[in-house]
Amino acid sequence: MIAKRSGRKSILANFGAFSQPKAEASDSFVPKDHSSRSGQPLARVGAGVIGATQRSLAELREERDSLRALVDAGGGSELDPNLIDPSPFPDRLPDDSDTAFEALKKLILDEGQKVPIQVRRHPISEGRYQVVYGHRRWRAALELGIKVRATVLSLSDSELVVAQGIENAARQDLSWIERALFAWRMDAAGIKARDVRAALSIDDPELARLRSVCRALPVDVIETIGRAPRVGRPRWVALAYAVSEDPSALARVQRTLSSDKGLLLSSDERFKHALAAVRKPQPQSRGEKEIKGPAGRVVGKATFSGGDIKISIVTEYASAFSNFVEEELPRLMERFFVREGEG
Repeated sequence: MIAKRSGRKSILANFGAFSQPKAEASDSFVPKDHSSRSGQPLARVGAGVIGATQRSLAELREERDSLRALVDAGGGSELDPNLIDPSPFPDRLPDDSDTAFEALKKLILDEGQKVPIQVRRHPISEGRYQVVYGHRRWRAALELGIKVRATVLSLSDSELVVAQGIENAARQDLSWIERALFAWRMDAAGIKARDVRAALSIDDPELARLRSVCRALPVDVIETIGRAPRVGRPRWVALAYAVSEDPSALARVQRTLSSDKGLLLSSDERFKHALAAVRKPQPQSRGEKEIKGPAGRVVGKATFSGGDIKISIVTEYASAFSNFVEEELPRLMERFFVREGEG
């Protein structure tokens, strides 16, 4: 259910004053500064977020300062993590390893929770909350059986997703496909396009690319592949395009991912196997092809045999053509990898 927007507070006002320091906000074991948050400068918010509010700078500053005063006066709360639910808009896929999470749990157990998570009051369940961000800290507290420090806000769905976007933009650790799924889930929940763009700090063309991949690839296939942190937009677009063009490609991908070998691979490796599965196998030998000049005269031939390629050119052009191929080869390979989705 979509929560109604409460009050007049803008998106930036609700979240700008709550930007977290780097130490624990990343939810990973990289402790650098455990000092108090008081006196910390406000984190800069992306232009997309400011544009989404469509409000004057003076209004934004006034609302931000008002909210900061409320925070300074009220501080945070300690909540039972069993009363908290995850965000209705998941923006992460599981990691291949729980090592970082286990390190975070140990840090919280040994030193306590340094940075509060942010939650909103549940829009339909009285007495419950939903995580805005800080899912790993919440999960750590849940597994440790301790209360979690939290800042409680009253937020609409649009404000919630933009808050998640601000946090993730600061951390820059969502993979490309996680961003695509986040956008897809916001679309499914009826979040307006301008708020989706603001949450991810993207423009219309990039939003169209994120949507196109999720239209072509079923969510269960994406989730099986995983977050694939080293795989960027070009290869995901190439995989989606191949599945769209070949009706049998999706079945090959699903067979590849469901194999025992596929389940043991890292998410990056699972993606590579999925991409290989959609590519039609090339014949081992395609024989010879004549090379002709502009007037139709045969000036050489190219021989293809498996992975071997041999080009023969008549003597009068041999030296010049050899130099030409040597110069053009880097650009030719660049075009090849772009076509393969690896450029």
